Amino acid sequence: MSSTDTLPAAGDRAVRRDGAGAGLDTLGAGLDALEAAHTQRASFGQVLKKKVLPPILGIVLVVGAWQLAYSMHLTSPEKLPSPADVWHSLTVLWDEGTLFSIVWTSLWRGVSGFLAAVAIGTPIGLFVAQVKPVRAAIGPVLAGLQSLPSVAWVPAAVIWLGINNSAMYAVILLGSVPSIANGLIAGIDQVPPLTLRAGRTLGASGLRGARHVLLPGALPGYLAGLKQGWAFSWRALMAAELIASSPELGIGLGRYLQNQREFSDMPGVMLGILLIFVVGVAIDLLFFSPLERRVLRSRGLLAAR
Repeated sequence: MSSTDTLPAAGDRAVRRDGAGAGLDTLGAGLDALEAAHTQRASFGQVLKKKVLPPILGIVLVVGAWQLAYSMHLTSPEKLPSPADVWHSLTVLWDEGTLFSIVWTSLWRGVSGFLAAVAIGTPIGLFVAQVKPVRAAIGPVLAGLQSLPSVAWVPAAVIWLGINNSAMYAVILLGSVPSIANGLIAGIDQVPPLTLRAGRTLGASGLRGARHVLLPGALPGYLAGLKQGWAFSWRALMAAELIASSPELGIGLGRYLQNQREFSDMPGVMLGILLIFVVGVAIDLLFFSPLERRVLRSRGLLAAR
């Protein structure tokens, strides 16, 4: 058989090579365009339409329904005050100069207690996730503690520590540490085994492996645990402030809510509920949501959300 029968002509090879190159160029251009479409920043109008207007519309609808229920006299004004009555209670606190003090007392306790819970719950989660005998023994305990209502710890904390800030922080820790630890355990369980083996091959073991492999790989689950831990911290603190009362503790949001209940001041009660709600949402919007977007963006998942 001649060489001309077995080998393509030089011109044919050039055409095929040119065609393959053109195809690769087209594919590369398409991928570049796709990436550019995903990374293009949204305009101010798009952000306003998708991020700002929906929650504002939701607030308007809720307040409108509230005002409608009040105007239709579905119940007595002593049980359902109008939005204007609640706004008046807010202006009274503002004029007295106590609004910031009440919010800050609870916010400082909640944030500092949550940070302490993170410092305690993170190593616990790492240790339980990595040591199988410990996980078999402690895992069910953490799950049970997470499902236990935080308010159940308040009487015990008061007996153990007295009616003081230490009891408040104890309730916060007991309510949030299990959630943070369980979130980290769940995140570590989702780290691909290949990633762990690659880290060990590169010498990342022990604390180095936890810092450079486990924690980055478990970050989505860990972040979910942190968000839940904050929610549990805030709920636990409000429960403790509602029950425990002492001059040493001052007046936080929970204590303010209980005081208004004792005075049968329903506008004040509604204001306390709204302030607790607003602080919880503000922490999520200012801290957890940006952190979650950053994590998703770093993993190329933000465009899919």
